[in-house]
Amino acid sequence: MSILGKIIGAIVGVLLFHGWYGLLIGAFFGHYFYDAARSRLRAPSMGQGFIEPLFAFAGVLSKSDGRVSEPEIAATEALMQRLRLDSEQRRSAIERFTLGKQAGFDATASIAELKRWCAGRRDLAFIVLDLLLDLVHAEGPLASAKLILVRRLCGALGVSEHELAALSAMKGYAPAPPGASGYGPRAPAGRVPAIDPYSVLGVDRNANERDIKRAYRKLMSQHHPDKLGDVPDELKRRAEERARDINTAYERVKTERGIR
Repeated sequence: MSILGKIIGAIVGVLLFHGWYGLLIGAFFGHYFYDAARSRLRAPSMGQGFIEPLFAFAGVLSKSDGRVSEPEIAATEALMQRLRLDSEQRRSAIERFTLGKQAGFDATASIAELKRWCAGRRDLAFIVLDLLLDLVHAEGPLASAKLILVRRLCGALGVSEHELAALSAMKGYAPAPPGASGYGPRAPAGRVPAIDPYSVLGVDRNANERDIKRAYRKLMSQHHPDKLGDVPDELKRRAEERARDINTAYERVKTERGIR
């Protein structure tokens, strides 16, 4: 447990107010504004409490449209590799994926466990969704059953439809055709350059300069890799890619609009 904030706060409290009263007040504020804040920002363990619900939900997603396809199995295998699971974690992930794809499996508990892991932190919510998006889109355009599950997870994690759309665009998934729901296959020309930069920023093309700048600052705050703490290198790399995608999209919009 960190005590640095308490020590600094206590010293400042004594200097400002003198005596035990100042020491106690300073220690309290040091704990609340430094030690507790650092604790809230520290990334939680990516052990079984994360792996089990993640892969159970992955199993539900894969089975939701009626069958588990080869592309979905490949996407799940790639997810295990991205997380660099050891043999025990891999065994657990396979077991939970198998359980999740059983008929009648309820995703509610898995969603609740992922919500608990995120602990209200939106940067961690984006990690969860980023990890799952390749599986979500493994077969191309979203089936309605998959979209319902993804929206349930987003609702639990406090991620809006616009934010999901922006995250999908950063991953290279093009918007679905007019009248369709969800997002389509990965853009054939690659990542952000083939994607509407306004989709990456999560704003309408008619948005004013102030709204565009606000959206950019908000996204950079949410996706900044330095906030993640001690997480696997792959997840930090993805956060760095998302930050680059956001910057690229913003620069394109600035050039188009003549924004300084």
